[in-house]
Amino acid sequence: MELNVNGKDLALPEVASDPAMPLLWALRDGLQLTGTKFGCGIAACGACTVHVDGQAVRSCVTPLGSVQGKAVTTIEGLGSPGHPHAVQLAWLAEQVPQCGYCQSGMLMAAAALLAKNSNPGDADIDAAMTNLCRCGSYPRVRAAIKQAAKGVRA
Repeated sequence: MELNVNGKDLALPEVASDPAMPLLWALRDGLQLTGTKFGCGIAACGACTVHVDGQAVRSCVTPLGSVQGKAVTTIEGLGSPGHPHAVQLAWLAEQVPQCGYCQSGMLMAAAALLAKNSNPGDADIDAAMTNLCRCGSYPRVRAAIKQAAKGVRA
C-alpha cells in the first residue's frame, strides 16, 4: 500500500498496510514519522492531528484505507527546510510549548484554521482549537495564532 505523505508517495511495509489500521500507527510505526503523537486513541485530545487534503483530522481514528489517494501532511511536512510555516515561527515567538507533547497536533490544527480563515477572531480560534493541553498553554496558543495570521495573509 502507498500513501502520499508530505508530498511524497511512500510505500508502507506489509505490517502497516491493513486498511482498517489507524493512520496514526501507519505514520509512526510504518513510516517512522514520529512527530504525530498518540494521546487518547478516541479523537478527544488532538495530539494526533494531521492534515488530509488540507483538513485537520485526528489520525488515531482515521482508517488507513480512507486516505488512499489523498494528500496527508504531518508535522514533519509543515513548512519546509529553511522556511518554517507561519504558525511554527509564531509558536516560538510566543513561547507556546511547555512540555511540548501536544504541540505537533496544536500546530497542525492551527495551520488548518489559518488555511481556511486568514483572520480568525477569538471565537473562531476557540471553535477550531479543540486540542487539549495539560500544561494550559491556551492563552499563548491564541496569541500565536493571531500573530501567525499576520504572516499568512496574501
